[in-house]
Amino acid sequence: MLTTEDFDFDLPEELIAQTPLADRSASRLLVLDRKSGAISDKHFADIVDELNPGDALVMNDTRVLPARLYGEKPDTGGHLEVLLLTNQEGDTWETLIKPAKRAKVGTKISFGDGRLQAVVEEELEHGGRIITFTYEGIFLEILESLGEMPLPPYIKERLEDPERYQTVYAKENGSAAAPTAGLHFTKELLEKIQAKGVELVYLTLHVGLGTFRPVSVDNIADHQMHSEFYRLTEDAAAKLRAVKANGGRIVAVGTTSIRTLETIGTKFAGEIKADSGWTDIFITPGYTFKVVDAFSTNFHLPKSTLVMLVSAFAGREHVLNAYQHAIEEGYRFFSFGDAMFVK
Repeated sequence: MLTTEDFDFDLPEELIAQTPLADRSASRLLVLDRKSGAISDKHFADIVDELNPGDALVMNDTRVLPARLYGEKPDTGGHLEVLLLTNQEGDTWETLIKPAKRAKVGTKISFGDGRLQAVVEEELEHGGRIITFTYEGIFLEILESLGEMPLPPYIKERLEDPERYQTVYAKENGSAAAPTAGLHFTKELLEKIQAKGVELVYLTLHVGLGTFRPVSVDNIADHQMHSEFYRLTEDAAAKLRAVKANGGRIVAVGTTSIRTLETIGTKFAGEIKADSGWTDIFITPGYTFKVVDAFSTNFHLPKSTLVMLVSAFAGREHVLNAYQHAIEEGYRFFSFGDAMFVK
């Protein structure tokens, strides 16, 4: 039985990247061979050399919403911070509200001098609230003007350019956090990859804040994953089937792409089909991968579900050894940090 402690490691706080690099693709790239455990140190632009003609590079085109709103209760003037998590239906959202004790059912909240208003419909655990918005105009436009980018809790610095917390191919609005493995790609680098004969394929998974939630149980089998919405179109599925049929590899960018592809592979007995829905797949050592052949990812938090996912693919000892190497070599960790390529 694997426990949460089996995925722990000591990370010096100074290695947590607080700001993005000026050049997205200038980050470092640790390449890990999952069979031998061999490690090599490269730069992210070298990822072109790790891809072969006929491979597919699969990226998550979700776009992060400026999902943090600051409002007040019109009756008392009390301040509330509201974080949008998931769009339930229409103008109803699952949110996190701080301080939650001030947001009982029926509480009215006003944002931006009343341009946006909300009422609390239901109380959930851990400060979660279901709220419904009312407004005039287009919701996303109002959100763009009033909301802030919800950076992860370990980033203390203010982000000067909100677009640096979006991938260059972000398109589908809906995430509470960025699929950070994709932040390293520039349009020029993607063009170079495509020119090599690699198929660029996009899917969508809207990242929830549960991605940052630590595992609080000892036995990882007892951990309940959060649900996230995903979509793979028929066009994308057909491209991936053709790549597989011709002997190419499916190379995923980030754990969100992996979870989407493996959700579909599990659902359809290894086949890649167009699909959409909600996934709470939890990939841990012992899992048999059905679609993904290699991937790039960032360096993740100790004891997180994401370290467990990478370990399921490359072996816990290989992964923890690679992380120790990264720490000794001063790699930058988490959202704005460096990357690793696992093959």
